[in-house]
Amino acid sequence: MTTARTDAMLTRLETEIEERSTFINQIAGQAQDADRDLTDSEHEMMGAAKNRIEECERQLTTLSESRSASARAIRRVNDIDREFSTMRSMTGRTGEVEYRSAGAYIMDLCKASQYPDARERLDVYHRTAAHNITTDVPGLLPTPLVGGLIDFVNGGRPITNFLGTTPIVTSPFRRAKITQSTVVDLQGTTGLAADEKVELDSQKLTISSTTVNALTFGGYVNVSRQSIDWTDPNAMDVIVNNLAKVYRARTEEYVADFLAANNASDQSYPLNPDTTELATAIFTAAGTVWSAVNGEGRLVLVIAPDKLADFGPLFAPYNPQNAQGVGFMASTFGEGVMGQISGIPVIMSSALDSGEAFLLSTAAIELYEQEIGMLQVVEPSVLGVQVAFGGYFAAFAAASGGVVPLVEGTA
Repeated sequence: MTTARTDAMLTRLETEIEERSTFINQIAGQAQDADRDLTDSEHEMMGAAKNRIEECERQLTTLSESRSASARAIRRVNDIDREFSTMRSMTGRTGEVEYRSAGAYIMDLCKASQYPDARERLDVYHRTAAHNITTDVPGLLPTPLVGGLIDFVNGGRPITNFLGTTPIVTSPFRRAKITQSTVVDLQGTTGLAADEKVELDSQKLTISSTTVNALTFGGYVNVSRQSIDWTDPNAMDVIVNNLAKVYRARTEEYVADFLAANNASDQSYPLNPDTTELATAIFTAAGTVWSAVNGEGRLVLVIAPDKLADFGPLFAPYNPQNAQGVGFMASTFGEGVMGQISGIPVIMSSALDSGEAFLLSTAAIELYEQEIGMLQVVEPSVLGVQVAFGGYFAAFAAASGGVVPLVEGTA
């Protein structure tokens, strides 16, 4: 990396530290102005910003130390070169000769008949020597594996982690729900003492149950004993870790499909909306969800990666105190909480299909899981090990209308 590029990187890291610090102060200021504690999503965003500041500081330290070490090395090389030049001029001895340019070589050719030192340099330069290169010694060249293993499987499960899973030990199981509540009302019709001894209203409590079936997710691989014994990093560890990540990614996709199949009517917003239009659609959807769950649970907005093109630019990370949202920094693009709109955390998950966005309550969708984990069995006849990873997973829609799709209109 050239000095100019190093300076540019230092400037970029310093600027990013300043931006993240401002972002943290902004979130803290909003909480203070509202006379409240930080929300969970604000904690997550501030934590992510703090971690990025620490990473930037670590890189700044490495760059600064590297540049200082390079400068010291260059100075030392120059000092040694001057020392050897002095010694050669004093002793008249020469070692290997390397001309700095074709002109320097021609000058020595011209001076060789008159000056012994020029003739000696030409003799050394023209001395016949056998040169070994890498193609002469292929048997000595190792083929190392450089860097970590490239793996683009994302097993983060941001939606599943936010909703949480309840452990299960059997399937099927039943989920009970009150379908009719008791009633409490005034005694009589006026609520006065004259209404004493009037019979109270009465209504029985009814409870229904829904049968929930857990689905089994899993996969397996048969690994040779040689692959296990001879690979570095160990092939068995790589395979098991990959199976686990794919399991988590697949169950997150199942949750995304479940949201798409169990939702209320769409809540639309205009094509290319402004901040107010999008916030209005979110408020309307929030009202629908709130009514469905009667205020239970916590509201959350889950979106596909491409929907950040609608949401992100409208809610910059640095806003006045009356702004609708906070967050949405392109530099922190990734799965999980990306920011907030009107206090509602916005979670991006790559498991959602292109264009999908759902506003829901954590009380509307329930997830259940029993992770089996890794199973393995030895196959002596073929010197192999069969390894599998799996688990049981179920989703249950507890409230009709508790999930509202947000859909962009055509005009």
